[in-house]
Amino acid sequence: MRWIRFTAEGRTAYGILEGDRIAEVAGDPFRGYDPTSRKHDLSAVKIEVPVIPPTFYAAGLNYVEHVMEMAAKRGETPNIPAKPDMGYRAANALIAHGENVVIPADATEKIHYEGEIVAVVGKKAKNLTEENALSCLLGWTIGNDVSERTWQKADRTFWRSKNTDTFKPMGPWIETDFDLDAAETIVRLNGEITSRFATNHMLFGVAKFMATMTKNITLHPGDVIWMGTDGVSPDVKHGDVVDIEITGLGHLTNPFIREGV
Repeated sequence: MRWIRFTAEGRTAYGILEGDRIAEVAGDPFRGYDPTSRKHDLSAVKIEVPVIPPTFYAAGLNYVEHVMEMAAKRGETPNIPAKPDMGYRAANALIAHGENVVIPADATEKIHYEGEIVAVVGKKAKNLTEENALSCLLGWTIGNDVSERTWQKADRTFWRSKNTDTFKPMGPWIETDFDLDAAETIVRLNGEITSRFATNHMLFGVAKFMATMTKNITLHPGDVIWMGTDGVSPDVKHGDVVDIEITGLGHLTNPFIREGV
């Protein structure tokens, strides 16, 4: 099942996407819903961010090749994480499929993008085990972790480099029937593949992260967990378009524009 959040006729609602048609529901997939008689063509609606999360979690350095390539670019010895550590991002940075990533006028040319699988929590959960962790998920979506690398080096926290408005595209929908083990992530810049990797080839898997997190943290419906990326991206500039495909999920596509250009 594909859950889509959309705006049509001046209203924002959830619906179930069936091919190119949306069956609108009353309510949402987190707190409950009822079917309605309203139907919409996908081409006639504005796709919205699939959920505004109560808490936005993000795993960093979760693919070995990414750790090694980033270290090589900095001229450092790679430091492979020994345990899963989770960070946080800000919901203000979220934008939907098709919306513009806006590069601030004072940003440098070191703007990077990263294709990520995103786990969407469907049920309240605490003290999960690796065996039952995935049972609390509603489904999966796609994220693009945009970073301003010069700011990332300069700031003690990543408040600007990771959380600037529009720096976190997510969508286009939530897929509940998804085979993580079979999925491949394919990242394209202006139609050319810049990164391609097995989506589940993680240093620490989704279940491991969730079991570790919920020893101390309660997960709530609508929380999202971004799981990191593999490889590295080239610098992105005004006018570029980044497309992130995860097989079985679809495509998340966003143009990049520089403020004031």
